[in-house]
Amino acid sequence: MFKDLFIQLLQNNNVTAYKLSKDTGITEGLISQWKSGRQLPKYDSLKILCDYFNVSADYLLERTDNPEINR
Repeated sequence: MFKDLFIQLLQNNNVTAYKLSKDTGITEGLISQWKSGRQLPKYDSLKILCDYFNVSADYLLERTDNPEINR
């Protein structure tokens, strides 16, 4: 589930919702929605998360277990 993967990324990178919000411009409210599973990120936010955590979109979309970006 995205919320579990998202929480794991935050924890593994020692990133709080506040820090993610400040670094990316995504509101803490929206981050809270993702963490609770009430909402999923839209395309633009997904791109920001991929860049921020340096993971592939396929990883965030749970199409693969490999977070590496294939170029």
